[in-house]
Amino acid sequence: MNAVLFAATVLIWGTTWIAIAFEVGPVPVLVSVFYRFAAAAAILLVALAATGRLRVPPRRDQPFVLAQALCLFCCNFICFYAAAGRLPSGLISVVFSLSTIFNAVGARVFFGAPITGRTVGAAALGVAGLALLFGRDAAAGLSGDAPTGLGLALLGTLFFSLGNMLSRRNSAAGVTPVTATAWGMLYGALALLGLVALTRTPVVAPPDARYVAALLYLAAVGSVVGFTAYLSLVARIGSTKAAYATVLFPVVALALSTVFEGYRWHWTGFVGLALTLAGNVVVFTGAAPRAPSPAAPALVPRPR
Repeated sequence: MNAVLFAATVLIWGTTWIAIAFEVGPVPVLVSVFYRFAAAAAILLVALAATGRLRVPPRRDQPFVLAQALCLFCCNFICFYAAAGRLPSGLISVVFSLSTIFNAVGARVFFGAPITGRTVGAAALGVAGLALLFGRDAAAGLSGDAPTGLGLALLGTLFFSLGNMLSRRNSAAGVTPVTATAWGMLYGALALLGLVALTRTPVVAPPDARYVAALLYLAAVGSVVGFTAYLSLVARIGSTKAAYATVLFPVVALALSTVFEGYRWHWTGFVGLALTLAGNVVVFTGAAPRAPSPAAPALVPRPR
């Protein structure tokens, strides 16, 4: 069963990037992200209510759940969707995999966790990998879309990691990840709707069957099933081992990008991917195999 959950997590989260790329086009980014999380929130809230597991976070925790929602189900995806119009989806997944290193820095800033030499080395590998992956595009001219896409992907990863910090705080306060995610998706959808109204962004209906299929996949499978599979894996084998799944996401995403988006490989890309993945492996292998304390739950990447 553990192998099935692990494989499901890697395949689901590894394929969400190409589904995001399929949504890029006539529908504005804000509207596409709103569609996704409005649908995901409806699915998850109804499922929890039907099974008697729906809980409302205490009033004292609501501001932190809202902040988590803005980071994990709003701002980061605005950046990722905007980046998808400028970069192959597989490269965005590589940037996102650096969230493990961002998390290590965030844990130091917000919770006083030490930054080890292993973490610094992993960061160096990650930066070197990104330089090789994006260097040829950047050298071709800074006026291109690649540098902007890279910046947006990095900003989205930063928001994602900040959401992880808030998730850690909420878990320590007794708000379960499922509860925070269900309400967070709703709050994120409402925030996105507010941005749509504030910016007077035109609400465009899904233009074709491919867009609808990608939307349903992202909402039901990518956001709900993927999250449930990952949480089940964490409960069975622990967060440290389960987090190894994030190392494999870019492999799946880049393979799909090669097939569907015509991503062209160069030797620098292979080396850059290897270095970036190696940085993530170094971070994970540096964690001690012990159970997290109730007061400071393990920090784990949230699903895509």
